[in-house]
Amino acid sequence: MGQLNVAVVSAERALWRGTAKSVVAKTPEGEIGILSGHEPVLALLVESPMRIELEDGTKMFVAVHGGFFSVDSDNVNVIAGTAELAESIDVERAKAAMERAKAASEDDVEAASALKRAETRISVAGVAKGVSSH
Repeated sequence: MGQLNVAVVSAERALWRGTAKSVVAKTPEGEIGILSGHEPVLALLVESPMRIELEDGTKMFVAVHGGFFSVDSDNVNVIAGTAELAESIDVERAKAAMERAKAASEDDVEAASALKRAETRISVAGVAKGVSSH
């Protein structure tokens, strides 16, 4: 099986670059898994965890908050509005943000978005605790 060259960047900075066996991300149409040899793709990303399986089998998790990704010739580029590697997520801060967002008005669109971001961050951090990450 071939390898993928993966780059994950956010509006603020480059987060990670390396080789991987697979990438699993979520689009508005559902999850998509990318392996070496995948046909070219350009897709939107929704707020969700993204999983990158490294060549040694280690799984790496990234909280992705919107953006898009492209696949071409075994190159996967993830350009997220905001993204965080699991090990850099401050779970207590994410929990506090989730509580603030839950307390906001139900028709507050910004609070709903903040709630989804906090839930994604907590999910990614929780999943990564039980799995080795890079």
